[in-house]
Amino acid sequence: MDSNYLDRGNKDFKDKILALDYKLIFLIILLGVISFFSMYSIERGNFNYYTQSHFYRFIIFFVVFIVISFFNIKLLHKVAYLFYFSVFLLLLGVDFFGITASGSQRWISLYIFNLQPSELMKVALIIFLARYYNKIPSHAVNNFKHMIIPIFALFIPVSLVATQPDLGTALLIAMGGFIVIWLVGFRIKYFMFSSTILICSLPVAISFLKPYQKSRILTFLNPERDPLGAGYQIIQSKIAVGSGGIFGKGFLKGSQSYLDYLPEKHTDFIFTLFSEEFGFMGSVLLLFIYALIIYRIIIIGRSCRYNFGKIFCFGFAASFAVYVGVNMSMVLGLVPIVGAPLPIMSYGGSSMLAMMIGLGIVMSCKIHHQQDAT
Repeated sequence: MDSNYLDRGNKDFKDKILALDYKLIFLIILLGVISFFSMYSIERGNFNYYTQSHFYRFIIFFVVFIVISFFNIKLLHKVAYLFYFSVFLLLLGVDFFGITASGSQRWISLYIFNLQPSELMKVALIIFLARYYNKIPSHAVNNFKHMIIPIFALFIPVSLVATQPDLGTALLIAMGGFIVIWLVGFRIKYFMFSSTILICSLPVAISFLKPYQKSRILTFLNPERDPLGAGYQIIQSKIAVGSGGIFGKGFLKGSQSYLDYLPEKHTDFIFTLFSEEFGFMGSVLLLFIYALIIYRIIIIGRSCRYNFGKIFCFGFAASFAVYVGVNMSMVLGLVPIVGAPLPIMSYGGSSMLAMMIGLGIVMSCKIHHQQDAT
């Protein structure tokens, strides 16, 4: 590999170490520590399976984050399409060799662990679009010939994920793609036109939903319609969050979680457990940490001279904010339950790996922020 892409000299390596964004690293580690103690609390103060797995995954993927950050942003630009198509092939592989669990075929076995390619597609689509729009002038973004490839690159994987079925992840992938397209200068009237078509097609789209997906929508509108069935999860989540009060019940003292009233508390509903134990103030602090991470990503994007890096940072920051917002809104009953993990906090290797890859690319933009397109 060309030393221009991964400098190996002591001096260059030292320069890269000094160029790291230590504020962002501190925030990521802080979030990892909080997530570790949340998993520890889930297992009633025992260092058992979920806690161990989450801890080891965080350590390994944090190393991946640092390694990716040392690669020159130009190399990441060069392999953007390769990364996207590799993840796309893994998505196709799920249809043929996928592992089925809980009625969904979303994972593919890599022998070491089971990978969920749809989580990686969240980052792969952003890096693909960042490369595609890298050299397209803003005034040419709305030309029809420049719309075809992004539309196919967005809707084909979204369709594959939706048929797994995993409508929630499919929507998050689509939202990330639309965010990047909007950021590069896509005219708002096209989004308005597309939104109108989408709203008009909702009755038809709903007819294709699985029974459990329809049930989630009806439960969102009225959780009490089936308090012991479809509405049980969201009702218990609201009770747990509300019972936390201002300062929470205290670490390892969440009754809703300890008495197993709250299902899936280690994955999508990790925020509910945290909120019950640390209350409103703890929830605000956690939200503030996420806001600081997003702020640091935006700051790095603003300082990056390389257009590819700038587009990726802004797109990833906005998408990261959407992931956090959707998860927290979901557990509070503000949006239907869509199976959206809370970045880094929720248990799940594929989700954490995707976020660490994205953050690694952001950090590469920071280290090589003076790099231009020449």
